[in-house]
Amino acid sequence: MNRPHLPEPSLLKKVLEPLLDDFQYWFDRSRKLLETETIPFLGEDRQAELLHRVKTAQNEVSSAKLLIEATGCKAGVDMSVLMPWHRLLTECWQVSMRFRAERSAEFEPHRD
Repeated sequence: MNRPHLPEPSLLKKVLEPLLDDFQYWFDRSRKLLETETIPFLGEDRQAELLHRVKTAQNEVSSAKLLIEATGCKAGVDMSVLMPWHRLLTECWQVSMRFRAERSAEFEPHRD
């Protein structure tokens, strides 16, 4: 049965695999930050909750990659799945930028 609404496997491979690799890369960086640093403006509970969501997303991305590989790129990932990952990464980037900005401000000389 032909399903014309599904992209070609070669297109999925060219677009989806690098996208999932990017998600894994950025989730890994976020996880390392959350596991190794104390982020005062988040507080312990919020930091632990964000770390939990990052770990969950990493598992979801890994599962999606396995499914795509197992089907020979005949399976895709729906936008309704990708968008929460994107929102989570945006949240992590904002936390990282604020953390680094506040940390660098601590080391700047104070001007009177």
